[in-house]
Amino acid sequence: MRVSLGVRRALMAAVLLAIVLPSAAQAATDTDKDGLPDSFERYRSRTSVTSKDTDRDGVSDAKEDPDGDRLTNRDEYLSETHPQKPDSDADGTTDDLEDPDRDGLWNWSEPRAVVHPRKSDTDGDRISDAKEDRDKDGLSNLNEQNRGTHPNKVDTDGDGFTDKGEVLAGTDPRDPASHPSTSTGGAPTLPGAPGCPVFPASNVWNQRVDARPKATNSATLIATIGLDRGLHMDFGSYAGYGIPINVVSAATPRSTVAFEYDDESDHVGYPIPSSPKIEGNGDGTETSGDRHLLMLDKDACRLYELFATHRTSGGAWSAGSGATWDLRSNALRPDGWTSADAAGLPILPGLVRYDEVAAGEIAHALRFTTNLTRKAHIFPARHDASSSTDAARPPMGLRVRLEASYDTSGFSPQARVIAEALKRYGMILADNGSPWYISGQSDSRFDDDVLHELDVITGRDLEVVDTSGLVNGP
Repeated sequence: MRVSLGVRRALMAAVLLAIVLPSAAQAATDTDKDGLPDSFERYRSRTSVTSKDTDRDGVSDAKEDPDGDRLTNRDEYLSETHPQKPDSDADGTTDDLEDPDRDGLWNWSEPRAVVHPRKSDTDGDRISDAKEDRDKDGLSNLNEQNRGTHPNKVDTDGDGFTDKGEVLAGTDPRDPASHPSTSTGGAPTLPGAPGCPVFPASNVWNQRVDARPKATNSATLIATIGLDRGLHMDFGSYAGYGIPINVVSAATPRSTVAFEYDDESDHVGYPIPSSPKIEGNGDGTETSGDRHLLMLDKDACRLYELFATHRTSGGAWSAGSGATWDLRSNALRPDGWTSADAAGLPILPGLVRYDEVAAGEIAHALRFTTNLTRKAHIFPARHDASSSTDAARPPMGLRVRLEASYDTSGFSPQARVIAEALKRYGMILADNGSPWYISGQSDSRFDDDVLHELDVITGRDLEVVDTSGLVNGP
């Protein structure tokens, strides 16, 4: 059968096109399963289609970079550049710095962020690849590219500080020798956030009061709270008993919170984890207890606290009130403002924590409650929650300590640590509640029987401290 000249030319063109630009069917064939189609290996990378490591150097053909442009053969295949030419289109820009999908990310950056160099929105979620945050560290893929950090590593230099945390601190997230200072000047710290002081050492929470004079109205105030009422450790080994602490980071997504006491709450994004630990052992949908939610951002050294925290079925957050503090600062809230506590104070610095008890020393004041309080507050408290002006009632911010003469030698070692802290640092009245209830972090390692040893300490063993002139340091 005779074939026309036109048909012969068409057939010849098809053959040539198949040689120069292999078909989709050919491209899908990968005989050695190395991630490079056979056609690409034959005509581009010039590697074997039957061996994953043509030159047997221990590096697979897909990971080789024959033209030294920082793009592997696999990268070049995806970006449709030539693995043997560092500047495939000869435009003066090397292939690694080309941006064919115009999303702001170079060909070199796209594989590191696990996105496609020829698609500006690889996952089709209407957010460009450049704006995605692959490693969820708070820095977008484009931001990571511009800073030289890895878009698929939360901590590029592996020094224990997240990339976002280093950016906030002004240190180099690419250099393990450059990182935020871990010196806290002798102030207490929290496991998981060793570089953050729980307020400066000069803060009143961290100042001893065992050498200060006894208040002249001590007997009256102690009697109001309860002379024969024993101390009660309002925490223990049960996960729902005590106030938990969430250590978060700059990468933790921020949530908007609606407040009941809106005017006195801090309107910022709160770093609420996906499954936060909330007082009461709930997940945000239960309604019992004070439902405090404490979050310490270890990167920014910032404390966030919420009271009466709830999450709707739709995922929105609400709270009675919310407050934030810079843990490196002694700054107080505005006078008259509440916080997650009635006294307008932070809760976290006054908690009994197992790590401190186990270490043998609590070097800060504790937090306690009572039921009858006065419409007044003294430093460092900023708020009160009572309508009574009875001078026999204690004001918020009252500092109480265990008498120096009290013999603590009969207590178990861990109970003695708490008792000695009450002698040296005392406790601060922070909220309305049951008399002589001392707050702590719930921790399964606590021995509840040991904690109950402290029940024998009553109001008769306590005294009010004269805190005149006791203020935060500069």
